[in-house]
Amino acid sequence: MDQRPAAPQGQSPVPPGAPGGPAAHAGHMSGEHATPPAGGNPTTSRVSVISESAPRPGPPQDASAEEYRWHSYAMRPAGQPDAVRFIDIHKSFGRTHVLRGLNMALPEGMVSMILGPSGTGKSVCIKHMVGLLYPDSGDILVHGRSVPDMPDSELFEMRKRFGLLFQDGALFGSMNLYDNVAFPLRQHTEKGEDEIEEIVMRRLTEVGLADARWKMPNELSGGMRKRAGFARALVLEPDILLFDEPDSGLDPVRTALLGELILRIHREMMEEAKRKRREHLPTFCVVTHDIMSARRVADYINVLWKGRIVEAGPADEMLSSDNPFIRQFLSGESHGPLTMD
Repeated sequence: MDQRPAAPQGQSPVPPGAPGGPAAHAGHMSGEHATPPAGGNPTTSRVSVISESAPRPGPPQDASAEEYRWHSYAMRPAGQPDAVRFIDIHKSFGRTHVLRGLNMALPEGMVSMILGPSGTGKSVCIKHMVGLLYPDSGDILVHGRSVPDMPDSELFEMRKRFGLLFQDGALFGSMNLYDNVAFPLRQHTEKGEDEIEEIVMRRLTEVGLADARWKMPNELSGGMRKRAGFARALVLEPDILLFDEPDSGLDPVRTALLGELILRIHREMMEEAKRKRREHLPTFCVVTHDIMSARRVADYINVLWKGRIVEAGPADEMLSSDNPFIRQFLSGESHGPLTMD
């Protein structure tokens, strides 16, 4: 593969506080105990204080410093290795600059959220993780491997380690629910139908749809289609599960129930991964702009605006941030740096 372009001149490849960036301040505050990797020893999450003397990245080309005044670029560690890491990612579509030097990490074994106003590139991030889009410059690492540098054969295998829940479930309209959920197993494995049935029914039972196995997608409610998509995303036992605005189109009660389901499935997958001593712990990434979902579900929060991370860190730290933009967005206030413009 051709060598990736270098980062635009004058921009720091990794901002202060980002993994691999300038060193953080020696002091730290205690955090909650993070779940250790399978078979490992418990570790404690520490929230680093970003050094006041670390250089601040300049704004993107053709952007002013005023536009990025609220971006502190603070990325507080979670005490876990990164399952996915974005390093100075730039991506444009024509004259529209979407990602403008994005540095972001998804800690392994946690439920992470990518939050931000509409149109800030959240869903574009998902497509980069699985190699459906390639950056104009920068790198994306999945468990330490560069996605843009992967040959096609390795990329196809890597994608099997991901599960993806689309906004509307993305079920095949000509297949019943059972066949929709069985599709990845029939497409990507050589399992027999008896084994496929066992896996499919286990996942349908987990999401409360075992009795609906023969229904067609047009017979399902919006919430049922989401849960069906969730079941299908689980059948290949992925290391990383991506949710692209799973609460879109759901009422508040069903949004809350879906959040509880996400937490329960993650907890069960964590227990299974540790019991089987798997190489990687399950990592969930939820892309949304729903603040209540973040408060219920998130272990770690990345707030994205104008193509860069404003701040990132453990959920309890982010929800008590004194950054005016973070405070406004996570509380849903009308007054603050974010306007209708």
